[in-house]
Amino acid sequence: MNFKKIASALLVAGMATTAFAADAEIGLKANVQTQATKMIADDSSNFSSLWIRANIGAQYKSESIDGLVMLRIFAPQFGNKIKDGDGKTTSYDKILADLYWVNYKWSLNENNKLNLKIGHWKTDWSQSTHFGTYIDKDLTGRGLWMRDYAHNALELGWKTGVSQFSAMLATRDNKMNSGYIRIEEDLKFEFPLEAKIAYRVNAFDPIQNTAAVTHRVAAYLSYKIVPEFRIYGEYAHIGTTDEKIEKTAPNYLAPESKYMKPGKHYNPFYFGAEFSPKDGVMSILMSNLYLEWERIGDRQEVHDSKKKMDDWAWTLAWAKKIGQSKLQFSLYSGNEMSDLGLAFRLTSTFK
Repeated sequence: MNFKKIASALLVAGMATTAFAADAEIGLKANVQTQATKMIADDSSNFSSLWIRANIGAQYKSESIDGLVMLRIFAPQFGNKIKDGDGKTTSYDKILADLYWVNYKWSLNENNKLNLKIGHWKTDWSQSTHFGTYIDKDLTGRGLWMRDYAHNALELGWKTGVSQFSAMLATRDNKMNSGYIRIEEDLKFEFPLEAKIAYRVNAFDPIQNTAAVTHRVAAYLSYKIVPEFRIYGEYAHIGTTDEKIEKTAPNYLAPESKYMKPGKHYNPFYFGAEFSPKDGVMSILMSNLYLEWERIGDRQEVHDSKKKMDDWAWTLAWAKKIGQSKLQFSLYSGNEMSDLGLAFRLTSTFK
């Protein structure tokens, strides 16, 4: 029996019932997405990856509580293994309980608000097309328009002035024997500058397990020079303590990623520019145009690959909103900067 699916269905029903009994609103959220990628050097198949999926659920909003439940559905013909743009294979259920959370809200006064969020949700605060969110990201993966960095967590938030602070306790198992603490500060100023800084450490792993501790710190800046043009970037430090741990040790717990080895430190960063025309001919041709560069030192070591890999990577991306649909197309580098990859996504949204 799949308890996640049953719980999701019950929560949707409960939210719908509450909407009639309180001064609140509930709305359907749904979309159909198609994505295809192709590395030019890959001549063994027509596409390097291809999937079509649907996302459907409901969102509840009121002054004191918000909630969301979203199911992700894959076509039967695609099996349950999906490849991302780098060829990494991930297994999915045909119907996946993708998002489900409840957010309790309290207003202390006009300038101070608290919230408590519980459930399963995702973070993507880089706002780029392919790179970033190093605070959560596996460095061996590329975003390709949407990042699925999911958390099973309880999070306390405090909003005051330009600051939105949040502290998360997240788990990777149903006994909380493995998990992490994640702290984030988001600053949105009156002028067009946004800054974020976050810290994450797998603090729960060593309590019941023999595990290495990895610290992650990341900072992000975004500035609009003019309303149509934005520059942005992100820098992170990811380091693992130098205590050597044997795999034969009692309750040995492997790190989240293979490259998180004792004493190893990485400093990934990227920078980019976005052009978002508001009117004129350019606004007809595009909604957004992005150019981004990324550097991950010792990328070949990170991937534990015998193939030659460049430390630098790039992407050029175009997006256009047409009614309720959004077209997205990217050119990006593969293992080497000269390896050309193409990615296409079409998202049609129903509300």
